[in-house]
Amino acid sequence: MIGPTHELLPEATNPQPGRIVFLNGASSSGKSTVAEELLRTLDGAWYHLAVDHYHRARSRHDWSEEEFLPIFQRTVRGFHRVVAGMASAGNDVVVDHILGERWRVVDCLETFAGLPVYLVGVHCALPELERREQARGNRTIGRAALQFPIVHQDLRYDVEVHTDQQTAQDSAAQIAARLSKPPTAFEQLRAAGPSRS
Repeated sequence: MIGPTHELLPEATNPQPGRIVFLNGASSSGKSTVAEELLRTLDGAWYHLAVDHYHRARSRHDWSEEEFLPIFQRTVRGFHRVVAGMASAGNDVVVDHILGERWRVVDCLETFAGLPVYLVGVHCALPELERREQARGNRTIGRAALQFPIVHQDLRYDVEVHTDQQTAQDSAAQIAARLSKPPTAFEQLRAAGPSRS
């Protein structure tokens, strides 16, 4: 049993950075399902961090769009720093996110500098996204259609999965196989510079 008298272990004070498996895809594309399958099958301790959980944590108010935008952007930037902090402390993390705007990509490239990030494109055809959105009943209708043309724009990936064509198990296996080699997508994006407006 862990109690207050235990000292901080040496291996906890200066660890190797943890890996970040960064799932990017539109709302209802299956990121959370793939993330949970990864946690079930990958070796070691992995943590699933989803940006949606942080948006839910905010208090509810009737903000105008002008009032809400900086709150929203601070939340997303804060989420990036939570992910970076977990990985910097040596934890392996599966991230569930939507890179729908250039500032998000730029902030990730800056915040995750020096960390091993495997950028994963989670693809799904628009008709299936819309079907899932309707079926779930807890999604804003039309959000997936708005995100669909921009969420993968100008990005490069270490691995890409298609959740309308393969199971979560197959997607997770494909991602897990890629972890045997160093990631390259974030470095390529840094070199190219994201061109999205």
